[in-house]
Amino acid sequence: MARSFPAPVSLHQGAADAGPPLLEVRHLVTEIQSRQRRLRAVDGVSFQVRRGEILGLVGESGCGKSMTALSLMRLLPPAATIAQGEVWFDGQDLLRLSPKAMRRIRGHRMSMVFQEPMTALDPAFTIGSQITEVIHAHGTDSAAAARARAAAMLDRLGIPNAARRLDSYPHQFSGGMRQRVMLALALVMNPQLLIADEPTTALDVTIQAQILDLVADLRRELGLGVVLITHNLGVIHEIADRVAVMYAGEIVEIGSVARIFSDPKHPYTQGLLRSMPYLYERRPSLHVIAGRVPDLGIMPRACRFAARCANRIDQCTETHPELREADRDHELRCYNPTPFAR
Repeated sequence: MARSFPAPVSLHQGAADAGPPLLEVRHLVTEIQSRQRRLRAVDGVSFQVRRGEILGLVGESGCGKSMTALSLMRLLPPAATIAQGEVWFDGQDLLRLSPKAMRRIRGHRMSMVFQEPMTALDPAFTIGSQITEVIHAHGTDSAAAARARAAAMLDRLGIPNAARRLDSYPHQFSGGMRQRVMLALALVMNPQLLIADEPTTALDVTIQAQILDLVADLRRELGLGVVLITHNLGVIHEIADRVAVMYAGEIVEIGSVARIFSDPKHPYTQGLLRSMPYLYERRPSLHVIAGRVPDLGIMPRACRFAARCANRIDQCTETHPELREADRDHELRCYNPTPFAR
């Protein structure tokens, strides 16, 4: 029996711009230097984000989602380098910019919300000093004007007594409030693109819903493009326009949320959706995808999901599948796609 999903919640209908992409990633390859050799953490990733569009990036831990985000921002750790590809943002290839030119864009025209706000925020400095530092780095505001701007952003994000709370330290905020502070840091310069890496992890469902509503509102108000990285497929179903599914450093399926949730073709996408709990059906246990994501050092040469896939055929273990167009606004990396069933 085919699985059906309710239509995505209409937080964003008509929000995406039909013009040229705000962000276009072409065949991005990011490598990490190990003691013996270079390992590909991101391997040939391509996608687009338009103004006012939210693209969800999903997959298990270790699939390359956060490394992709850090590559876009050019904030990679010392052992990692971008080996190939292009990252076009509003007509500029970010990978060709000097570090100084990239700093003028990062935090101003494109920003990132990092995982774990308690560790991303500096515990030795007040919230106000951390937000105004971003303003001073990209503007000519006076100290008073920068402080007023920071307070206005905190107030907009729902933090009560915002002007007074500028003098508070990160440990004096709850988890949900720290996440709002992280959004304030990312949005205070009114960027065109926001990359949000697990912005709702470890938050209770009420605070999670509030954060998602804020992102949706800002997308509508500012025409903000968003790359939303999360494990939570329910979040993607609620707020995103399109979704890209990553596995072992590659995108294995990409398409509209309606298409991916109603008719996924890749066995990995199907496995992720089967593992979701639902209020409207009772099952003795959740579906589990057997095995685990392959180690970067022993990456299969053919299909990277073949060892865990019940649909594999001989070709899956012999050659590496390419990401090909399966239908309008739907790309797939699979030799043996099958209908989605329970």
